[in-house]
Amino acid sequence: MSNKYIPVDGHAGLVRHKASGAIINTNSKDIAQSRNRKKIWKEQQAELEELRNDVAMMKNMMQQILEDKDGSNSN
Repeated sequence: MSNKYIPVDGHAGLVRHKASGAIINTNSKDIAQSRNRKKIWKEQQAELEELRNDVAMMKNMMQQILEDKDGSNSN
């Protein structure tokens, strides 16, 4: 470890950057797990957005069907 970092007491995988004061995780296993959680979260958000769009589309289709049906009854 270079002299740019100070170990964080009580946290084996963490160091503090001297210049900025930022806490940095040096544990590659933790970093990989965090990236995987973020990837899964993004995939879930994309799926949720797709489901919302599908529901909105179905609502519009149902509304159109009902409007068409009501229009044919009024003739």
